[in-house]
Amino acid sequence: MIWVDADAYPQAIKQILVKAAQKRKVTITFVANHYIALPKSSFLHFRQVEQGFDVADHVIATSIKPDDLLISQDIPLADEAITKGAQVINTKGDTIDKESIKQRLNIRDFNETMRFSGIQSKGPSPFSDKDKQRFANAFDQYCQKVCKKPQL
Repeated sequence: MIWVDADAYPQAIKQILVKAAQKRKVTITFVANHYIALPKSSFLHFRQVEQGFDVADHVIATSIKPDDLLISQDIPLADEAITKGAQVINTKGDTIDKESIKQRLNIRDFNETMRFSGIQSKGPSPFSDKDKQRFANAFDQYCQKVCKKPQL
């Protein structure tokens, strides 16, 4: 199963995932606190959750299973997924694993401390065509290893 933390993600990611679900016949569940239009498909699912802080994250964290894939920018959610044995790819195509998650949590905590101290940061860079390609490549690599081949 593939889970998408869809509260804030680039539309280009949705397009890649919709095509992949049909081509690879893999189930993808989008979770968000607002409506997301998806084409009719037995492989695409949408789960709308209540408004609220980290509600979508909580639903994903309690539903994700070992060997599932999470697509998210949320570092604490990625940590929970990895702890449960899931794999994680962020929307810029970076694979997050046991070795890299602690460093990402430390950087996140440091940046949060700086913001609370009043120091402004630039924030993440805008999503680019290069990021889209990196994500598509990372997702394709995941599918080549894990997803079932489509039946001809």
